[in-house]
Amino acid sequence: MPKFEELNTPIKESVIKGKHASSTQNRRMVWENIIWPLILDVNRSYFTLKEYHSMRDKFCNNEKIQSSKVAGGFVSLLVKGILIRQKSIYSIHYRLIPYMRKKANIEYGQAIRETSTKR
Repeated sequence: MPKFEELNTPIKESVIKGKHASSTQNRRMVWENIIWPLILDVNRSYFTLKEYHSMRDKFCNNEKIQSSKVAGGFVSLLVKGILIRQKSIYSIHYRLIPYMRKKANIEYGQAIRETSTKR
């Protein structure tokens, strides 16, 4: 028979995130660690694929993350409309440009609200 103390101790189980939660997490990671710092670094509302790859590789090496996770988040940002592709140049949504000019640190949640709300 188990002791009373054993019954009260919480059992740690691994938490598996759902499809939507993991997609959001990947988008957030890519936006806050790669895309927005890159935009502030180049000081313009667009970037080339080469600039993105160098920033992505630096992030992946520092954080020991597979580039496939980052690629999924990047494509998901394109689908959400935060990033816009024009041939080999990627630009941010026009409503995010004022934040870039102020060099403000804009989180993913704020970016998604700015781009999806209608005024």
